[in-house]
Amino acid sequence: MKTRGYTYILKCSNGKYYTGSTKNLERRLWQHQNGEGANFTKKHRPVELVYFEEYNRIDHAFYREKQIQGWSRKKKEALINGEETKLPELAKKRWFAGGEVLLHFALPHFDASTQLSNNIAEKTRRHSMLG
Repeated sequence: MKTRGYTYILKCSNGKYYTGSTKNLERRLWQHQNGEGANFTKKHRPVELVYFEEYNRIDHAFYREKQIQGWSRKKKEALINGEETKLPELAKKRWFAGGEVLLHFALPHFDASTQLSNNIAEKTRRHSMLG
């Protein structure tokens, strides 16, 4: 049987968010508050628990931690504030071209294929100028 897990978000004294996962939320919060947690929270205490999710398996909590860590501040704040309907509009879309990751914000009336073609053409043009 897998161990229960938690994904959590802390707000640090500098206003930044720290996302983590743990098997024991109460113990981990104590560690963060007392300088025994992550190096980032150690430098930015005190911390405040602003959000958490509970999972039946720790590996699910860890996966969710990694997902949230890749989110923008606005997307994290929408989650914290219970505004789940805003999450899709705050998502970033990723396209892969020539081994590079091109990030684009999902905006209304955004033509991704045209933007991707323009980015590839610009990179090709710059590369040919250097060569």
